[in-house]
Amino acid sequence: MLTIVPLQDRFLLISGCSFVLAKQFRQLVGENASSHSGKFTILNCFDMTSGTLACTVKESAKLYFYNIRAARVEEARQGATQSAFVDVMKKGLSKSASVKYAKKEGEKAAKLASRNTKHTLGPIISSGWDFFESVYYGGTFAEGLCRGSGTLIGTYAGGFLGERKLGRLGYLVGSHMGSWFGGKVGLMLYDIVNGVQFLLNSLQL
Repeated sequence: MLTIVPLQDRFLLISGCSFVLAKQFRQLVGENASSHSGKFTILNCFDMTSGTLACTVKESAKLYFYNIRAARVEEARQGATQSAFVDVMKKGLSKSASVKYAKKEGEKAAKLASRNTKHTLGPIISSGWDFFESVYYGGTFAEGLCRGSGTLIGTYAGGFLGERKLGRLGYLVGSHMGSWFGGKVGLMLYDIVNGVQFLLNSLQL
């Protein structure tokens, strides 16, 4: 009997296999040819020296730009809600009906503001930072591009999902988590492609 694996379980399985495969390829190609920026882990953020300083500056900058977008969306929601509530109350609707209508109008305004601020600096700053960080740690241009692209996609995806679940707080947390996870996936893809290319070159010799 054919068993259908849930989407979440399939995602975890693929992620786990990709992680193991990337690790094997890093060992295969050697330290010099594998990704360099992945060697800086979250543990380096707690070394109370340059690692802590680097993480503090990086995460503070990302949080600042994420918060700008979230603040704009929330401001649009509250402004539209208050305006709609005043308007419908003047028309003689009950308080409960007015609150319901105002809330609906506020959500519409928030969605519109969210669409209009999709291209704010937050995800771009995160992506660019990870790109230059990869190059700074001795990585190639391709490594920086893979990591930066993963960070950009992860930031957008994490922020979108987090905002749908928990609003402004969800967007901030989701953007941070998505940024970190996306960057790691980008590095894994780089190591996998690099390893496959190494194998192909070895077979041609």
